[in-house]
Amino acid sequence: MVSARTTASTPPGTPKIGLRERKKIQTRQAIQRAAFRLFQDQGYDATPVDRIAEAADVSTSTVFRYFPTKEDIVLSGEYATVLEAGLRARPAREPMVESVRQVTVEVLRALGAADRKELVQRIRLIRDVPAIRGRTAENTARDAALITAVLAERSGRQADDLTLRVISSAVLAALQEAMLRWVEENDPAGPAGPDGPTDLGGPADVGGPADVGGPADVGGPADLERLIELLNQTMDVLARGLTL
Repeated sequence: MVSARTTASTPPGTPKIGLRERKKIQTRQAIQRAAFRLFQDQGYDATPVDRIAEAADVSTSTVFRYFPTKEDIVLSGEYATVLEAGLRARPAREPMVESVRQVTVEVLRALGAADRKELVQRIRLIRDVPAIRGRTAENTARDAALITAVLAERSGRQADDLTLRVISSAVLAALQEAMLRWVEENDPAGPAGPDGPTDLGGPADVGGPADVGGPADVGGPADLERLIELLNQTMDVLARGLTL
């Protein structure tokens, strides 16, 4: 669920990305940023893909080449890959829950202001839009398979080991619940409908100049510490009951 930009999250020593791949990443990010701006202003359901393409200065076919569905624009990111690489870099004997905790906190602290804003929007859309919630289940299954593969290497178990699959799925579900709780704490009025611009924020919401440093600075540096606190609480729950 976390969106981690490749430039901010690539582990040290990783080979440099070629020009062609960098252009693909830039196009993908341009589409996502344009989409999130439009979702903020118009609402998710009121924003067609061709309008996103126009705002990103690409063709509609290019949008679908990078994102097979509109829901994928919201959900696609590099976090699963970053989490996989981060877990591989952690000490082999470290408890898995602690490894996930450390990698996730590192990724969150590396997020820039724009990425934190998108994170809040992404979580709200997952909460409020049924089509995105449904697509989230497919992405979670894919991400769980990545984590399971890493755990199999670390533990010497088979990749289809049921215990590993349960733990991987539990970790991802716990991370999502922590993030949903984080957004809910800042949305006391509850979720809004996905059809209008109010579903992703009004004057007291994310990203406006007046928000920076204020108590309603959802996704700002201070509020990010609250998310990390919730993630730590979540990992503590798992560590007490879900161990290999």
